[in-house]
Amino acid sequence: MKKLIVLSVFSLLALSSCVSKKQYAELEAKQKETQDLLNTATVKLNSCLADKAAADARVAGLQEQLADLRKTNQDLIDTKGNLTTLTQKGAENLEKSLESLKEKDLKISRLQDALTRKDSVTLAIVTSLKREVGINDPDIQINVEKGVVYISIADKLLFQSGSYNVTTKAKEVLAKVAKVVNSKPDFECMVEGHTDTVPYKSGVLLDNWDLSVKRSTSIIRVLESLGVPSKQLVAAGRGQYVPLVPNDTAENRATNRRTRILVLPKIDQFYEMVEKEMKNLSEGTN
Repeated sequence: MKKLIVLSVFSLLALSSCVSKKQYAELEAKQKETQDLLNTATVKLNSCLADKAAADARVAGLQEQLADLRKTNQDLIDTKGNLTTLTQKGAENLEKSLESLKEKDLKISRLQDALTRKDSVTLAIVTSLKREVGINDPDIQINVEKGVVYISIADKLLFQSGSYNVTTKAKEVLAKVAKVVNSKPDFECMVEGHTDTVPYKSGVLLDNWDLSVKRSTSIIRVLESLGVPSKQLVAAGRGQYVPLVPNDTAENRATNRRTRILVLPKIDQFYEMVEKEMKNLSEGTN
């Protein structure tokens, strides 16, 4: 375009030397018209170029938005799939948890039934003992602790001071105990001897611990003679190590000198009972 203008100028100069003034004026007017058209075209071209740049920028922005929307859409699709999978797994896990809870509740119910039956037997033993032995004697205590029946008998009913020979009066009390124990062949009878802290110094025994064990076995001999099977009997001596009260007065020492007879279910049979309940439960749920 610039070359055309330059050429026109040179042509005018060349012609000006050989054309008339009128012709020169006409050529000059045409050259000005051509220049105006060129300027207008240049302005329009620049405007079009600016519009194109703006359009390209908008297209680029729209393409980025489109890419973002596509990515967001895919993320939503993936999330929906994951949520569906998680929901299905969650439902399955919840169902399994509920089934497990039901099974545990049933096991607990079975165990509670077993313990209730044991407690019923324990209550029956306490009732029998109180009826047979009597509850008005302050030297004989009958109670239940943690499912175990305790018969606590003061030493003065069973032995002379420092002796492990059972008195005649004690045999009368032990005969009543034996009657109740014999009625419960599935229970064991543990005889537990207790002494005070006064040192034992007479006879062949070494100390109060020996004395407590010897008194326990002496009572067991009596119970055996009264028909209690030996396999139900357990001998135990605690010496002075489990006092009820401080050994600081004669009255307190007399309280601590005692023999406890524990009537309790056989541990192995109790576990067998629990295992049987678990087996029944398993067979019932399979």
